[in-house]
Amino acid sequence: MNGKLKVLVRVDLEGSAACISVGGPVTSRNVHALYSLAKRANSLAAGLEITIDLSAAQVEPAVLDELQACAGAQRLPASADPAQAGCRLRVVAGAASGSRTAVPALAG
Repeated sequence: MNGKLKVLVRVDLEGSAACISVGGPVTSRNVHALYSLAKRANSLAAGLEITIDLSAAQVEPAVLDELQACAGAQRLPASADPAQAGCRLRVVAGAASGSRTAVPALAG
């Protein structure tokens, strides 16, 4: 995969939501940038729902699996967040990443 990772972060503190829209290739080498953005967003307000929108990205299958596992566990990897704070993470994958899938955040 060639090209640069492109991200746009939108935060709605009143609606308790953040969206990280991603374009370009997402690889095992640059996925940590997404984790860093998610960790920063998670620190803005308690209970913030964070969506990583990959619908415009080309994602390596192993990386997509890793992101979806984090969403299912509601935690970022220990390498990104050693404190292992809860994270209401949701991942939306697009056609370029395989089938369109969403892993919703837990209500709470």
